[in-house]
Amino acid sequence: MKNFWKPKNSCTSCRMAYLPLMHEPLQCRAVAGPLPMTDWWKVSDTGNHLLFQQVPMVEIDGMKLVQTRSILHYIAEKHQLFGKDLKERTLIDMYVEGTLDLLELLIMHPFLKPDDQQREVVNMAQKAIIRYFPVFEKILRGHGQSFLVGNQLSLADVILLQTILALEEKIPNILSAFPFLQEYTVKISNIPTIKRFLEPGSKKKPPPDEIYVRTVYSIFMP
Repeated sequence: MKNFWKPKNSCTSCRMAYLPLMHEPLQCRAVAGPLPMTDWWKVSDTGNHLLFQQVPMVEIDGMKLVQTRSILHYIAEKHQLFGKDLKERTLIDMYVEGTLDLLELLIMHPFLKPDDQQREVVNMAQKAIIRYFPVFEKILRGHGQSFLVGNQLSLADVILLQTILALEEKIPNILSAFPFLQEYTVKISNIPTIKRFLEPGSKKKPPPDEIYVRTVYSIFMP
C-alpha cells in the first residue's frame, strides 16, 4: 500500500509505501512538530522501488528510503526533532529504541490467536510497568522538563506518546502509578498538531480490528 502526505508550510512532499502493520510509527511521526499531515490515500501498487523487497518505503527529497528506523531518523533530523548535539541525539535514539521494543509487542498483538491475546495484554502491562515506564518516570522527575530530552519536542516524545496511548486503549489505568508520565502525556497530547491528529475525525488510524488483520494477511499471503 502507498500513502502520500504534503507537510503544511513546506515544499517537501513524501510518498510512503507500507503495510498497515508498520504504518503507525511513521504516521504518528508525520504529524509532530513542523511536519503535520494533511491528505492521505491508499493505492495498491508499490512499484519496483523497494530496496530489500521490504516496506515501509518513503520517497522524499529525491530518495527512496526503507527501514522504519532509517526513515524516522531522516525525517526527525530534517525537522529538528533529533536533538541539538551528539549527546541529545544519542539519548533520543536510546529512548526510541527502548520504546519501540514495547511498541512492537502492541503491533503484533492483533495477530495472536484469541486465546493468547489476553495473556499477552498481561505480559505487555507487566513489561511496561516494571521495565519501561519507571525509566521514563525517573527521567521526567529528575529534570523537571516537559520533554524527554532538552527543551523541545523530539522523536523520543512522539514514539513514547504513541506507545502510551496504544497501551491505554487496552489497559486504561496503565499509568496509575506514574504521575509524571500522566502529566507528560497530557502535555504532549495537547501540542496543537498532535492534538488535532488525536481528535475524532482526524487521519489517525483506528485500533486494529479483524479487517485490519485480514488485510495484512492478504498482502503477505494472497
